[in-house]
Order: sequence, then structure tokens, then C-alpha cells
Amino acid sequence: MISREEALKFVNEKIENKNIVKHMLATEACMIALARRLGFAADEKKWGLAGLLHDADYIPDVPEERQGIAVTEMLRERGFEVPDDVTQAMAAHNPATGVEPKLPMGWAIFCCDTLTGLIVATTLVRPNKKLASVEVKSVMKKYKSPSFAAGTRREDIALCEEKLGIPLEEFVEVCLKAMQGVVEELGL
Repeated sequence: MISREEALKFVNEKIENKNIVKHMLATEACMIALARRLGFAADEKKWGLAGLLHDADYIPDVPEERQGIAVTEMLRERGFEVPDDVTQAMAAHNPATGVEPKLPMGWAIFCCDTLTGLIVATTLVRPNKKLASVEVKSVMKKYKSPSFAAGTRREDIALCEEKLGIPLEEFVEVCLKAMQGVVEELGL
């Protein structure tokens, strides 16, 4: 299986926009935390890889409906082993692929992918712009305001309750704390 170091090197080679790289680092942290919360701690490295690599094909020559699928092809062309459950989760994170999440890993990334952006947006409107000072109640307030970070797919985040059995507020808390744990990498 591809190592985290190899995956991060690949991400940094492919993605020029450092905000997208930071999004993938945030998603990686959330996925590791969700693996632990859902009882998949033994697989947290795979869950983290899915989060770290899921948008590594977010580049101009990959059409939207292939984003999340092409990344596996690119990695395998370089000789990296990508587990099938990671491949499925990455493909399923993007509604445009038409691939449905099947396993908890796939549902976790589907639900947390857009949440990371909402958390960052919530951070950036704070006077100090520091992720460490963001509280769950602040994120929930912004979640309930559809005009704030309007591109956030709130209906996808809300599926955490049905598909993962985690109440929405707790899901936000798990992801917020995970992101706060990698604040240096995120620059927030």
C-alpha cells in the first residue's frame, strides 16, 4: 500500500493550489478521527489515505465526472498499490462520478469532504482567523445559514446520521477537533 509520505509527495506534485492540498490534509485528519470513532482504528491509515488522496486528480485535464476515479489510475500507473476500499471511497466522494458509497469509509469521506470547507469558512470569518478558537456551536450556526458558504453540500454532511449513525453535532465535533489537531499543516 502507498505510504503517507509517498501519497503526500504525489499530492504536492499534482496539485499546484495549496488550498486544495490543505483541504486534503484536513480531510485526512477527519477520516482518521472518523475511523477511530466508528471502530475502524486498525484501518485508520487506509482511511487517512483516502482523505489525503481523494482530490489529487483535481487538475485541469481531468473532467469533473472522473475526479476521484482518475487518481487511482494515476497512482497505479506509477506502481503504487491502492486498496480497493480506498479506491471506492475516493470515487464515491464526488457525486459527479455516479459512484455510490458502499462502506463506512466511503460514507465518511462523502459526508466530511464538504464539511472541511464549512469549518475553514467559519474560521476565516472569526476576528482572529484561528481554527483553535472555533467551537462546534459556531460551525452549527453557520451550517444552519444556507447563504453562508453556499457551496457547502449540507445534505451530504447530514447523511452522517443515517449512514454512519453519528449525530450531526457530534460529527461536526469529531471533524473540527481532528482539523484543530493539524492546525499547523492547515495554516489556520
